[in-house]
Amino acid sequence: MSEVHEQGGTAASRPTMRDALVEAAFELFSERGFEQTTVDDIVSLAGVGRRSFFRYFPSKEAVVFPDHDGCLADMTALLEQADPTGDPVAQVCDAARLVLRMYAGNPAFSVGRYQLTKKVPNLRTHELSVVWRYERTLASHLRTRYAARADGALRADVIAAAVVAAHNFALRAWLRSGGEGDVGAAVDEALQLVIDTWGDGAAEGRAESQDEEVVVMVARRGTPMWRVVQGVEAALEP
Repeated sequence: MSEVHEQGGTAASRPTMRDALVEAAFELFSERGFEQTTVDDIVSLAGVGRRSFFRYFPSKEAVVFPDHDGCLADMTALLEQADPTGDPVAQVCDAARLVLRMYAGNPAFSVGRYQLTKKVPNLRTHELSVVWRYERTLASHLRTRYAARADGALRADVIAAAVVAAHNFALRAWLRSGGEGDVGAAVDEALQLVIDTWGDGAAEGRAESQDEEVVVMVARRGTPMWRVVQGVEAALEP
């Protein structure tokens, strides 16, 4: 069913009221600054009432981050549907990529928000609370998967923090550049470091390494090199 708006028309023909409020807010933030803009200013420019604003956003800070609730819901759904036998570290990295796609889907808006957030401490605080919600969602999935381990809760929290740190390192570098470059490749590289360190394949690699036999060669000072090499070759023979 098509969404009908107060002004008339359909969702296909005009922005939603939510989008109109976000657009009006950022226009005013750019002209006047965040602190100097009020909710009344925003609804006046958008042509709606205060009740309409608070139907979508609990605060002025929330209008700066209009897409995170939806992204968090998508992340939660993705993890709930994840293969219970799959690599949990790879799964939470895939979930983190949903945040990347949200930012990369609208580079101009994402860069503008980043620049605004740097200037306003309250927005930075709000952003940190959003990041914490993402991290808790990733950690919750990992805690379930590692429930049988004695260190399961610790491992889950450490890996979730590592995923967020790796993702945000690459994402913020892209935002600082003004949205230039291949942010997808940069985030993939950063998350691969987490997978290589904590993923199932990394654990198998460490186990194989521990099973390998170590050979130590001892030689007297002044022993000819050819004799040292001969001794090493003999020790390494199967």
